[in-house]
Amino acid sequence: MPVTVRIPGVLRGATEGAKTVSLDGATVGDVLGRLADDHPGVREQVFTADGSIHRFLNVYVNDDDVRYTGGLTTAVGPGDEITLLPAVAGGSR
Repeated sequence: MPVTVRIPGVLRGATEGAKTVSLDGATVGDVLGRLADDHPGVREQVFTADGSIHRFLNVYVNDDDVRYTGGLTTAVGPGDEITLLPAVAGGSR
């Protein structure tokens, strides 16, 4: 059973409008790498030039922020969900 990746609205143009994508992989890095291979338009939004997760993208496995669970090496298993959540900044007074 693959891992489900939840795609935010700003990236759906690169995934042909898909809200979720199912991919196989043992780690967050495996899954996100496959996502970028299958949908090259997301690569620059997910990864920096050195291959790390973009600092303005929050990545969760189920409800756990991967910044605190091992980043790209965080293990995933069948039925897990990876949520990509772009950071939001700004606003007005």
